[in-house]
Amino acid sequence: MVNPRIVSKLKDSKHIDPDFLLEVRNLTTVFQTEEAEVKAVDNISFNLRRGETLGIVGESGSGKSVSALSIMKLIQHPGRIENGNIFFNSPTKGVVDLRLLSEKEMLFERGNEISMIFQEPMTSLNPVFTCGDQVVETILIHRKVSSKEAKELALELFKKVELPRPEQIFNAYPHEISGGQKQRVMIAMAMCCNPSLLIADEPTTALDVTVQSRILDLMRQLRDENDMSIIFITHDLGVVAEIADKVAVMFHGKIVEQGSVWDIFSNPQHPYTKSLLACRPRLDIKMKVLPVVSDFMDVNDHGVISEKVNHKYGSVGEAILLNFTDDDEIEERNQFLLTQPPQLEVKNLKMYFPINKGIFGRSKEFVKAVDDVSFTVYPGETVGLVGESGCGKTTLGRAILRLIEPTDGQIIFEGKDITKLNKDELRKMRKDIQIIFQDPYSSLNPRMTIGEAILEPMRVNKIFDTDFHRKKYTIELLERVNLTKRHFERYPHEFSGGQRQRICIARALALNPKFIICDESVSALDVSVQAQVLNLLNELKKDFNFTYIFISHDLSVVKFMSDRIIVMNKGKIEEIGYAAEIYDNPKTEYTSRLIKSIPKGDLEDIRKAQLQRHLKKLIKSQQ
Repeated sequence: MVNPRIVSKLKDSKHIDPDFLLEVRNLTTVFQTEEAEVKAVDNISFNLRRGETLGIVGESGSGKSVSALSIMKLIQHPGRIENGNIFFNSPTKGVVDLRLLSEKEMLFERGNEISMIFQEPMTSLNPVFTCGDQVVETILIHRKVSSKEAKELALELFKKVELPRPEQIFNAYPHEISGGQKQRVMIAMAMCCNPSLLIADEPTTALDVTVQSRILDLMRQLRDENDMSIIFITHDLGVVAEIADKVAVMFHGKIVEQGSVWDIFSNPQHPYTKSLLACRPRLDIKMKVLPVVSDFMDVNDHGVISEKVNHKYGSVGEAILLNFTDDDEIEERNQFLLTQPPQLEVKNLKMYFPINKGIFGRSKEFVKAVDDVSFTVYPGETVGLVGESGCGKTTLGRAILRLIEPTDGQIIFEGKDITKLNKDELRKMRKDIQIIFQDPYSSLNPRMTIGEAILEPMRVNKIFDTDFHRKKYTIELLERVNLTKRHFERYPHEFSGGQRQRICIARALALNPKFIICDESVSALDVSVQAQVLNLLNELKKDFNFTYIFISHDLSVVKFMSDRIIVMNKGKIEEIGYAAEIYDNPKTEYTSRLIKSIPKGDLEDIRKAQLQRHLKKLIKSQQ
């Protein structure tokens, strides 16, 4: 049944597919800024059938999330939906145009028929209520059940999304559970009313590959069981290949290409799509440089795209072949590195945190965050440190710098035991060992210009005689990380995530270090920006002869960056080896599981996934 409210709107359409669930036509969403009106979503159209998954991909600022918020009618001032229709085939009301619904009518659709999983679960969950109470509240708003029944439903959902110890997590506050568990609570909340459409906005960004794999499996299972449609928003095409039936690629508010997941991956047409596919680090080969968007296309200040006349690469295959590193080169480099004396030696390092104390205040139990770890790093080498959240990799990185005091063990840097240095000696040593933290925004003082943030460490360590020379060198560093002189006086909030990470890299370079620890420094970046930052780190290493410890949960990134890899699990080292050996012949079950969890986006994997999906639909239709 078609809602009379929009019959006139549908007269122009010759045919409406009875299986369609959502059809977005010519949607335009704008934001009014002080300078001008910005089209965050610019005249986009797409449709979604029942039980289908649409992947929307693109970089930050491409309009992906604004498109989802527009569908949900959650655009706040100074934004507004300027044009277009959002036809939704509601099981209870028939076809409605969501744009024409009142706020009261939309409250019914949200939660009952359309649910959304937001990108950051910690900011989406209320910190002063338990996880269970928040799911129960949602159930009570949308379903006519008692509080007792709502609790039973919530616990049932917690079991369905495979949360461990459902009763305990029901009574836990958001800060007491892990990122993957918070995401599962959000999925349970979104599924509590069996919606027809689930919008998932970057639901796996910054999660471990194993947690990400389980979340994707869960979403596929819920989709197939409930004949639910999904709009899956991400910047990672590898993830899209795992879950989507079709793909829409967004750039500067426009959909530049859309089609089946097979067509997009096997035969991309638009240069932007080609660049997104090419810039992902690969597992099957070692690449010298990752291709970037500017290798495929030019974009002017107004976001107008043109395929480069003298483009560097014409296809994804060409980009890969021209950057291929052969095995002989890798072998030669590995042999050279090991002929040198170690720059860093970590011997039997332990980092224990007390969790329980007895009657007299003595610690009875400890979390062994780093448990008897030993390894060496050679000058000019990049050692990758990988493992799931909580494995101890970040604690190990901070212990090496003595940002936290080790419980036991030795950290020998260029012949000196860091654990035995006094305060003054330690400060001098830190000029030589720098760290780039995971979150660049929280690493920068919001009240200090980025020029001053880079200049300050030089002033503290008495590098150069005057601020004039320090400012001159700061500007040189900004230009070295592809920023400009005019950025010197700007504040952190005026930059994108990728630019802020470049600022943190420039700050680390200011003291001319010999050794840099990169702690999840690209984990939250778009794949295209990530490629630029990784290339920059490798370029700087070559120019300045840095040594890196590169910490990440993304194994494909670590393989691209590293000469050797250390795999950590529960505070201990699972295995150490050359990057290719670790990936080709993992020695432990844990490492093998990590590698299998990486979304690869290979055509053979896509073909298998689509075939399995088709068979499931066929079996379901015959039941």
